[in-house]
Amino acid sequence: MRYALPLLFCLAAPLQAETISAEIGRTGLGATETRLAALPTPSDAERFALGGVRFLGAVEAALQLRYSAGLTDRTGMLPFLRLPLEDNPAPQAFQPAMISDLFRDVDARLAQARAPLAGIAEASDFQLEINFADLWFDINANKARDTGEDAMAVLGPMLLGWQWDSRDPATPAPVVKFDAADAAWLSAYTHLLQGVSAIVLAYDPTEPIDRILKTHAKMQSLGGVSPSFITGAGGAGLDELDVIAIVIASLQQQPAPAQMAAAQQHFLDMIADNRRFWAAVALETDDAAEWLPNDKQHSALGLTLPPDTGKVWLSVLEDAEALLKGDKLAPYWRQEGGAGVNIAKVFSDPRPADLAGWIQGWAAAPYLESGLLVSAQNWSAFEQMVGGEAMLLSFYLN
Repeated sequence: MRYALPLLFCLAAPLQAETISAEIGRTGLGATETRLAALPTPSDAERFALGGVRFLGAVEAALQLRYSAGLTDRTGMLPFLRLPLEDNPAPQAFQPAMISDLFRDVDARLAQARAPLAGIAEASDFQLEINFADLWFDINANKARDTGEDAMAVLGPMLLGWQWDSRDPATPAPVVKFDAADAAWLSAYTHLLQGVSAIVLAYDPTEPIDRILKTHAKMQSLGGVSPSFITGAGGAGLDELDVIAIVIASLQQQPAPAQMAAAQQHFLDMIADNRRFWAAVALETDDAAEWLPNDKQHSALGLTLPPDTGKVWLSVLEDAEALLKGDKLAPYWRQEGGAGVNIAKVFSDPRPADLAGWIQGWAAAPYLESGLLVSAQNWSAFEQMVGGEAMLLSFYLN
């Protein structure tokens, strides 16, 4: 009987529900997404969580494809291709279509990630606490959390830039409380990455990759490929010169008009979501583990944003919107006077982007016209405000 009373108390006490953050740590992104997607009446926190795990699931799928094909170098020039990965000791044979497949899959997953965010009211007061120590990517697809798969190990260099290298390894991973304003930020980021994906698919690199792989293999069979004069890298795999050749050859193709139009719209939607975010975050009065803070708040990542960051960044995006709509023109390096490149027409009337033609001018000529040029003033003000972290913060702010 002496154990009966404590036992009754234990049975009567409600079990503490597992947090979504802890659930991700225990089961992974895929299992958490499956459970959240099946909820008949999700809360706003669960809607945001579903969008978040789908967003991270797009990253995970890209990492899995890269790892399986041995695309583990850090020289990628595009999102998803430059995240750090451990080398795969036994990769599958790389196929030329893998890059376009990766961005096609990413595009579909990001659209799914944004869908539940639309159901969150701007006035919602939900908070979702996520400990970044709980986040991980199943990079080798073995359904277990292995060394090197922690989200901070993969995303840390991108989130924190040069500060990642000087960070004390014992520093705890950040804990962030996401709210309704952050739903607009996440929606904006899905549009940004879908815009980039659409451009990659517009200039589908499959055929150039196939051509360059075959050429590289022939040179290898005839005695080997000389080391790259850029880094000295050599061997059986593609080097920096091959990658540059793939980019140039891809851009010389006729781009798909529908994909270019989709990219333009995604970038415009990103700007609209950014405005929603900064309008919402400006009204916040709390200071609770913020993802992106206003002037009176603090970032949970430990990054310090100068005063008026949002205001100055919105000015940068206003210029970007004017370029995307053709209201302002981009300066062209050989053009003097009140004329420049109509960026909107680059999307609405896409043509092969010949490097020599853009240097000399004949490839730019179809887009050159008289009009109001965009000024570098707003971007310069942003650079001066944030010092040497302009590119880092531009990815953070999107």
